[in-house]
Amino acid sequence: MRGHEAREGGTSEPVSPEPVSPEPVGPEPVSPEPLGGELRRPLLTQQWRDLTMLHWAVEPEAVAPLLPAGTVPDVFDGAAYVGLIAFRMYRVGFFRLPGVPYLGTFPETNVRLYSVDGRGRRAVVFRSLDASRLVPVLVARASLRLPYMWARMRIRQDEAGTFTYTSGRRWPGPVGAAARIGVRVGEAIAEPTPLEHFLTARWALHTTVLGRLTHLPNTHARWPLHRAELLDCRETVITAAGLPAPVGPPASVLYSPGVAVRFGRPDVRGGHGCP
Repeated sequence: MRGHEAREGGTSEPVSPEPVSPEPVGPEPVSPEPLGGELRRPLLTQQWRDLTMLHWAVEPEAVAPLLPAGTVPDVFDGAAYVGLIAFRMYRVGFFRLPGVPYLGTFPETNVRLYSVDGRGRRAVVFRSLDASRLVPVLVARASLRLPYMWARMRIRQDEAGTFTYTSGRRWPGPVGAAARIGVRVGEAIAEPTPLEHFLTARWALHTTVLGRLTHLPNTHARWPLHRAELLDCRETVITAAGLPAPVGPPASVLYSPGVAVRFGRPDVRGGHGCP
């Protein structure tokens, strides 16, 4: 894996990324009992269900300008990756309150990249998140400055194990950005490949809030993953997110029935300018 550099506060220094771990990183294990460490008092709880994860390899130079200041592209064998992830968000809740059944449950499709910060922490960077509920879109945009978009969306499942995800953006622009993904779920994966671990074992997100790099940790059980056959992929959300159009079939097509997730308190650091 090629080396990383991150600029935080206007300086540049080599970064040694933390190891890729299929288990949650940090001071606590995942269990149904109260957790130790910083996630004992979660900021957010939610479930991610019926996920389809498509990934394409891209040049790191193509994604570097799109990452928050203070981070650089995370790479696997010299390549960065763009993810197109479609799923059902289920019962988003705050702190230890029960998840919200209607406003907190909706289809979502996101475009994401992978980053490393100046402390070597690997994370996800969202370029867009299309969701079918307007209120969560407004809350996420205002609080964490995440690029949520309001969209018409639908998820269909048939008896043959085929999932179809459709979305069409309503607000904000570019209005009309859309995606249609169809997959047939295959066999469960006993042991994911190193690339599959790299793409899915992510225990935080990076974003910028009020000009500062923000690291938001999460924890959940190890991903249950399945191989999947891509039946249909027509989308314009990747280019709408400022990325080059995918070339060829995805390097990885995965399905997961889902996990229950907890997000911890954000760690906010200074970080200005472009990485």
